[in-house]
Amino acid sequence: MNIRKWLGGGRDSASVSERQSLRYATVFILLLGVVSLFADMSYEGAKSISGSYLKTLGATAATVALVSGFGEFIGYGWRVVSGHITDRTGRYWTIVVVGYAMNLLAIPLLAFTGDWYMVAVLIVLERMGKAIRAPARDAMLSHAAIKTGRGWAFGVQEALSSVGAMIGPVSIFLVFLAGGDYSMAFLLMGIPALITLVVLYYTYTKYPKPQLMEPPRPAEKAVLPRRFWLYALAAAFMAAGYIDYPLVAYHVENHALGEEMVIPLLYALAMGADAISAMVLGKLFDRGGPKVLLLVIIPAAFFPVLAFSDSMILIAAGMGLFGLGMGAQESIMRAVVADLAPVGRRATAYGYYNTVFGMFWFIGSLALGMLYDLSIPAMITISVGVQLVSVPLFLMFLRDKTA
Repeated sequence: MNIRKWLGGGRDSASVSERQSLRYATVFILLLGVVSLFADMSYEGAKSISGSYLKTLGATAATVALVSGFGEFIGYGWRVVSGHITDRTGRYWTIVVVGYAMNLLAIPLLAFTGDWYMVAVLIVLERMGKAIRAPARDAMLSHAAIKTGRGWAFGVQEALSSVGAMIGPVSIFLVFLAGGDYSMAFLLMGIPALITLVVLYYTYTKYPKPQLMEPPRPAEKAVLPRRFWLYALAAAFMAAGYIDYPLVAYHVENHALGEEMVIPLLYALAMGADAISAMVLGKLFDRGGPKVLLLVIIPAAFFPVLAFSDSMILIAAGMGLFGLGMGAQESIMRAVVADLAPVGRRATAYGYYNTVFGMFWFIGSLALGMLYDLSIPAMITISVGVQLVSVPLFLMFLRDKTA
């Protein structure tokens, strides 16, 4: 008899079980990433031209910033309700499917309106859909991430999302290159929207209860810790100063800095930087923890200095820094929330975090959009300054070891 094999049999069985659990979780994470890829192909493709489209319909810079900011506010603000409902009901998939359906069906409808008021309504409805499904999706992802490492899981999901966010704007560019117009471009974005819903349904059939991948911890407190709120405040100041892309697109269009078709390409560049940074930062996060954020916040804060210049080369460089910051916001900053929140309050935590984030983003976007019409240098200065306020707050968060 092989004594060593007999004695180690239990460990071998455990090892096989762990590998199976890891594989199961990894496939789920990748499927959610594919869902995000096609969803962002649709949404980010539309977003890349929404600012310039609103301008062609007669909207001002302040209006573009208001629509963009209010859309993001709804997209983040409603998540506190959605997250609470998710944790109370446990109906992750129902909430996710409803959110994605609303999120994606609004985009092709943009092809059938030529009034900026209706465009604004559809943009807000699209963001409302994201608000409904995001906390449930992030909670499901965080449950699977316990097997793979949170940084890696959120990094992969954001990287695949960013690949879609590159393909979407490039597709828009090709539509314009072929002589198409805004309506044709928005209709084209309906194709990846449909694929998203098909992949989402397939994922549901294979993983009906993803929350079971992370068992509850008996000694865990049910309340959100003080560190969570300190972290949310730090992230909020980063959001308040972070100018959204539609205002950059407006700037390029307003100053005639390039052909109309260049605008989606700039956004594709930003999303490429987003994808790369999300993967790299995710791996660094799993090794070094939240302090990795400080490597991103400071350089990314200066993207408006380049993005609102009169040089296309500098604007392109600014889009690289913009993508770096977005990669952090959508990967490791979400991973930190999962580490701070109890298992049974995970969706609620994402809801609160994103509501605070979105409220500050909305206020900042509105104020910075108004400043653009008055003084671009003043807008840039305030944008950078507000983002840098987050640095000492993040340092306080890192030093605070309380529960």
